Amino acid sequence: MLKMLDTSEIVGALLLGGLFVVVGLILSWLVRRLLREVLRFDHSERVDQITLSFLSHLTILATWLLLATLYAHLVPALNRLGTALLAGVSLVSVIVGFAAQSTLGNLVAGISLVLYKPFRRGDRLQVAAPTADDYEVGEVEDISLGYTVLRTDDGRQIVIANGTMAQQTMIRLSGQAEALPSSPQAVTKPAAR
Repeated sequence: MLKMLDTSEIVGALLLGGLFVVVGLILSWLVRRLLREVLRFDHSERVDQITLSFLSHLTILATWLLLATLYAHLVPALNRLGTALLAGVSLVSVIVGFAAQSTLGNLVAGISLVLYKPFRRGDRLQVAAPTADDYEVGEVEDISLGYTVLRTDDGRQIVIANGTMAQQTMIRLSGQAEALPSSPQAVTKPAAR
């Protein structure tokens, strides 16, 4: 019986792997369930759904990476294999990083837009666009990790890469959030004497 639990044997390593998969599935289910419950009980809509969704996906990814790393450390055969694969993975990651530079840039910009929230769903923005006026005005319809979608007054959809959104100057014309102190709506001039 004890030989079956020995991770240096194939049976013990497979049993431990199965246990780790079950634990990973349970933890992933718990994170998703917690997200659903938070969104279900948020009647004031104070919780940003995009941020919660992003954080839950990030938590699930971190959980699986942690479980895989722990499993590789507990199984002696994978310790040796992991060292050999590390060099190959690092070379592949450099190649993929150069090949997907703009895509990864949009992903990082999307993360910063989700976390810093310069605008939210429902805000009206004026952004630079290749039109006759050099700008477009639209309402933020969706913010994903790669793109931001605006809906114009005439019903057109403007899809802008988040890398572009993070780098350009935009004017928030109106929004759900309270006006910022530096915005024109929040500044009041003292009465002239």
